[in-house]
Amino acid sequence: MSQTLEVITLAIVQGLTEFLPISSSAHLILVPLLTGWEDQGITFDIAVHLGTLVAVCIYFRKEIYRLLFGFWRSCFGKSSRIYSVLAWQLIIASIPIALIGFLAHDFVATTLRSPLVIACSTIGFGILLFASDHFRTKKKQLMQLSWKDAILIGFAQTLALIPGTSRSGITLTAGLSLGFNRISAAKFSFLLSIPVILLASAYEGTKLIKNDAPINLPYLLLGISVAAISAYFCINLFFRIIPKIGMLPFVVYRLLLGAFLLFMFL
Repeated sequence: MSQTLEVITLAIVQGLTEFLPISSSAHLILVPLLTGWEDQGITFDIAVHLGTLVAVCIYFRKEIYRLLFGFWRSCFGKSSRIYSVLAWQLIIASIPIALIGFLAHDFVATTLRSPLVIACSTIGFGILLFASDHFRTKKKQLMQLSWKDAILIGFAQTLALIPGTSRSGITLTAGLSLGFNRISAAKFSFLLSIPVILLASAYEGTKLIKNDAPINLPYLLLGISVAAISAYFCINLFFRIIPKIGMLPFVVYRLLLGAFLLFMFL
């Protein structure tokens, strides 16, 4: 029963924090540290990330269909449509984190997974998120995204390899800094999560298969399901509230969390 509770709790944490700008990886590291639970392991991490992937694909199912159709058209030289360009921008924006993540994987998985790193990045990147939202002067739409914008957001996303940064948080920060409105910045950020989660899951999954790691299928399926449900709820709520409340509540949460971690682990 206790393991079931741990699986459900961690899956809910993953689902709620993957798309909020508060860092899911930090919370998945911190929850076992603060509760005394054993580390859930990379297999469980992959499972709950797949759950969030299911959620974002369901939520953006219409956009994904248009992106796939646009990509298909572009392969035959018919790339004039907006979604053809956006599909390629998402692909190009995913390349930096794929390359740097592959090269720096071992360093990130060992050296950077510490409460002090999480605390500093939680506070520092939280302040940047507030600045990008508060001092934003333009309100560009997603369809105004240029190749330069996509590449800059893609490089900003590599900072999410640092636990506590938040992938959604840093891509939102970059999008807002480039003058996009909150909804457009969030849409590109969430769509960009799809290739990133696919690549990361494929990479880690391949290693698990080679190592013939044991798999507790019922618990993994439970984790995937709970993460998918909580993530879908979170995405839906996020798009309803951010035009009204902005990023300030998430920034305050990050500052409080960072201060708590410094108090606990310094």
